[in-house]
Amino acid sequence: MPDTDHQALSRAAHWHADHGMAVFPLVPGRKVPAVRKDWEHQATTDHLTIAGTWRKAPYNIGVAAGPSGLLVVDLDQPKNPRDEAPEPWRERGAASGADVLALVAGDHAASLPPTYTVTTPSGGQHLYYRQPAAEQLGNSAGRIGWKIDTRGHGGYVVGAGSITAAGRYLADRSVSPRPLPRWIINALDTTQLADVQRRTTPDLKNTSAYTLAALTGELDKVLAATPGHRNDTLNRAAFALGQLVGAQLLDPHIARDELVSAAGRIGLPRTEADRTITSGLTAGTHHPRRRAT
Repeated sequence: MPDTDHQALSRAAHWHADHGMAVFPLVPGRKVPAVRKDWEHQATTDHLTIAGTWRKAPYNIGVAAGPSGLLVVDLDQPKNPRDEAPEPWRERGAASGADVLALVAGDHAASLPPTYTVTTPSGGQHLYYRQPAAEQLGNSAGRIGWKIDTRGHGGYVVGAGSITAAGRYLADRSVSPRPLPRWIINALDTTQLADVQRRTTPDLKNTSAYTLAALTGELDKVLAATPGHRNDTLNRAAFALGQLVGAQLLDPHIARDELVSAAGRIGLPRTEADRTITSGLTAGTHHPRRRAT
């Protein structure tokens, strides 16, 4: 990575801290934590710590939503032409997460005020909102609607300025994060979400280190697979990571992106790999992983 990009990433990390966003390093060029300990507690706004960290390598920027007092609404784009909206969204003309969010806002007779927004390399958007003081909103996947996830306490997003093989994360810095609209809180149905989290992730310790180790281990298996066994190995890895997704320990986008990257590196055709990954992740999600404490 050119020195100019390294310097830009360092400046971006400091910019986030200046605006009250707690950051931690992600692996250069990727979206996974570069720290093996609890990334949420390592996230910081301290400029000396940030300078020391980003001096070492051109790390991407992880924004820890909880310590930053944020809830980030992640609006995704379809992965391919066959990735169509399910009903009732398709019937209502939705073709992306942004379309669905606009429809949900209309259903609540509400508006979507402009807020700090980061555009992802895939064309999706991260909408940053300030958490309400009385709420402790966590992560959700599809609870608001198709192609809409949220990241709150226990979650993170890739910060503006970060660079992956797909491109750079770009921010509209003309607007600061606005207070989270009440209708989004209502759409999240947080009481039900808390019940699900208690059922699926009881008393897990050091989940970030555990998850990172599991992710790295499964990717290593895929990369080491020999001809004739590569698709089966990819399917098993996708199932194992899907279990982490189902337990809300791993971001589904990260799981898919990392598996797609690994499959490409061992020469699996993209169409075949996509089918295998989707099948494995879906099956694994329905069997959430539990870890002994």
